[in-house]
This record gives sequence, structure tokens and C-alpha cells, in this order.
Amino acid sequence: MNREFILAIEDLEKEKQISKDLLIEAIESALVSAYKKNYGTSQNVRVNIDRETGDIDVFMRRDIVEEVDDPFVEVSLEEAQAIDPAYELGDVIEYQVKPRDFGRIAAQTAKQVVVQRIREAERGMIYDDYINRQGEIITGQIQRISNETIFINMGRTEGILAVTEQVPGEHYDVNDRLRLYIMDVKKTTKGPQVYLSRSHPGLVKRLFELEVPEIQDGIVEIKSIAREAGSRTKIAVFASDESVDPVGSCVGARGTRVQAVVDELNGEKIDIINWSDDPSELISSALSPAKVEQVIIDEEERSALVIVPDYQLSLAIGKEGQNVRLAAKLCSWKIDIKSHTQYAEAYGEEPAEEEDVLDSQAEAYDIIEPEENDAQ
Repeated sequence: MNREFILAIEDLEKEKQISKDLLIEAIESALVSAYKKNYGTSQNVRVNIDRETGDIDVFMRRDIVEEVDDPFVEVSLEEAQAIDPAYELGDVIEYQVKPRDFGRIAAQTAKQVVVQRIREAERGMIYDDYINRQGEIITGQIQRISNETIFINMGRTEGILAVTEQVPGEHYDVNDRLRLYIMDVKKTTKGPQVYLSRSHPGLVKRLFELEVPEIQDGIVEIKSIAREAGSRTKIAVFASDESVDPVGSCVGARGTRVQAVVDELNGEKIDIINWSDDPSELISSALSPAKVEQVIIDEEERSALVIVPDYQLSLAIGKEGQNVRLAAKLCSWKIDIKSHTQYAEAYGEEPAEEEDVLDSQAEAYDIIEPEENDAQ
């Protein structure tokens, strides 16, 4: 019987991925609780289970004192030395006891303790697993939808896709499979809560890492991302190897790589530009597809005045200001845009000719070419 008990523990270890020692410790604690429940005593009891044979021993522990106040937990020095003369005050003496069969209530108590300890161990393992996976992508299936909050089946646990992390315009149904970004993991009284996102910029970054081998190899680096989920994303990329075109690597042959990301994001537009440490060049590129005449930098305020041709003003600003807003996020600079005429009227002079800025206009890739009225 005892050997069967150990085999059952080992099967449970494989099934739950919980160590054998932890399971046996849980059972020892459960038996202590059951003993106290069965005998209605506060005695100091210790249970030991042999890890190999499964033999169970129960010991009653008593402190050795000069004067006994509670005979259930204390024993006199004289009585202890009658058992073994080596005992001294302050020692603990243990008596092996053979408890009678536990009653139904005691057995139920033991079961509850074991189940609770196993549940706590599982929760701890799930938390440790997912806390180390923050910032990664997982694939999950929609299990249920409650008050616009979506609960995702992730296998060992359930993830939460809050309405604020959903993409405007995307439609979700039960049993749909989604790729999601692990945004945060928190411990709660109900166990670990894994918070997921479809709108986080990190999702775009991870998708590109999956599609672009040069990013996986560290040759190409995504320096910055600005995203308005469901509408448009701008990313700035840099290659540590001068022979590698970072924009071309991300776009792929005939746009296959970026198209795979766009398909996963249900048609979200993506602009890819070259990163530059020169803020003028970076800001000029970030405003693509608009052409830029001049960028005037204010280092102290970390702001830039950008001058564009009159016919490019609406394109540079973008629909409802989206293009300039994303460019400002991408570069981490405040950007003010003026047309050629507006600048001349405001400052009483023509903007300086900066052919270098025009010539160095970075490549940008937009999977859906913007129409003229798209930026109106």
C-alpha cells in the first residue's frame, strides 16, 4: 500500500509538474491538521513520510520545562530524564504515537489542505513562468467574452484582454485564435492574472522579430515604434552592418515580410524609415510620405519647426493630425509644421535651401499607398 502511495505521488508530480518533495510536505501538513481535528488537541505534532518507502510516522512533541503548565505540550525534566538522562531543560522530546483511524471530518480536512497546497504551488509556477515572459507574444483562443472583456485560453491559465487593449475595428468571437502581447502579470487572490494586449506597440515589434531574420540575428534593430492601433504604425530601424539595408530587410522581397505583419494586424498601415542620430534627418524621414524643405531644431526645448512645400502641408500633418503625431512619438521631439508660405509670412523671409535634407529623404514603406485625400 505504501509503495502504491509513492507511485501515486510520482504520477502526480509528472501531471502537475510539482516536485515530489513539495507534494509530500503538503501531505505531511495535511495529516498534522487532520490529527488535531480528529483529537481536538493543540498538541505539537510532527508527521514524517519516508520518501522512498512511503511509511508514515506521527510524533508528539513536548518541551522540557521545570514546571509543567500544559501537559499536552510540556513535560518535566525529571520525567524526560527517566526516558533518557541526556535530556536538559529547553530540549524537545518526541513520542511516536499510533493514532486511530481518522474520522470523516479529519480526512476531509486533510484533503482540503492537500488540494490547497497543490493549487498554491500551481499558481506560483504559472506566475513564475509568465512573469519571465512579459514582452513576448503568445497565441491563445478566445474562451469567453464578458462585458467587452475577453478571456483568452492560454493552456495552463487564462489571460485577460481588456477593452482598452483591444484594437478599434477588430471583431472578436468565441473560439477565435489570436496572437497577443503579454503586457503584465500580477498576483491576485484568485491566482496570477496575465494581462494581454492587441494594441501595444510591442506586438508590432515582436511580429517583425518573427518575420525578419536580420532582427533575430541582431544585425537590424528596431530603434523606435509609434503606433495608433488599427490605423497606422511608424517604425524606425537601424543596421549595425553598413552593407545591410534595414528598411529593405523589414520590407522583404516584394513586401512579403511586412505584408505578413500587416495581415496579422488586419490591414494596419505600416511606415518603415531609417533611424538617424541626426534629429533633422530623423524628423524629416519620420514625416514620410511628405517631403520636407527644412527642419529647424531647438535642442533646449527638444522641439523642431518643420517647413514643407505648400502642397505637402496636409500630407505632412495627416488625417486628423495623425502623421505628425506619430512622427513626434517616433522621434520623441515636439514637431510644429508650417508651409513654405506660412513660414515666409511669419518670419518675413524665405526658408533656407537645404538640399541635403531633401536629398536624404529616407525611404518609407506603406503597404497601402496613401491617396491625396487620405491626408486631407
